[in-house]
Amino acid sequence: MDRDRRPDDRPGHRGANRREPAVLRSLFRLLVFALVVAALVVATVTLAPIVLEDLDSFEDVEIVDRPAPSADPPPAGERDPEVTDPADPGVSSQETDVEPVTSDAVEDFVHAEVNDRRADHDLEALEWDGLVASVARAHSYDMADREYFAHTNPDGEDPLDRFSAVDDYCRGYGENIALTWLDSPVDSPGGDETTTYQTAEALAEGLVDQWMNSTEHREAILEEHGGPDWDRGGVGVYLADDGGVYATHNFCTEW
Repeated sequence: MDRDRRPDDRPGHRGANRREPAVLRSLFRLLVFALVVAALVVATVTLAPIVLEDLDSFEDVEIVDRPAPSADPPPAGERDPEVTDPADPGVSSQETDVEPVTSDAVEDFVHAEVNDRRADHDLEALEWDGLVASVARAHSYDMADREYFAHTNPDGEDPLDRFSAVDDYCRGYGENIALTWLDSPVDSPGGDETTTYQTAEALAEGLVDQWMNSTEHREAILEEHGGPDWDRGGVGVYLADDGGVYATHNFCTEW
């Protein structure tokens, strides 16, 4: 019986043949694992100084949260009246990192914001007057062009003079003006901090805040000035190339 058994059939021989490939595979896997671990260690040692150096550099980087772009402004009213001020420059615009800011959008937001403040004091909304806005816009442009900031221009004309030169239907007339900057740090109205206007909506709110934090301007908006009550008004904004923002808000009591 023993002589008929082939060498491969000897007890234990077939089992040995099965274990050898398994052992080799285990050794190969162990070698691959060791190589991977070694590569990771080398990579960590190599990259760590770069990562740490980058983190250190972040200490000098100022992270600024950008505001959301403006919503669509509520349309104030007529933009193309039959009569306009010949010096009206039309729409002006400037680009910020957030959005293109246009003067007509700022005017719409200012008009809405002023009426909101009036509503808070149980006052009726002012009607938008396209001609009054045109005269206001011409004055804002004139202040930027001739580099002054005042109700009376270098020719000695006051707000009512400027309006009467174009038309004559307001028996009472008033004016608020403001000057600020777009896309540059400015003092926050009524506070000790600074702010940067980068949207039409934020700029409009800042302009109205300036007026509401000034006694005479606030009195004009809320009809506490001792004069006639307003029934209409117009906002004129000019955005200068240097980032300057000139705003004029004129009030009118129609005959």
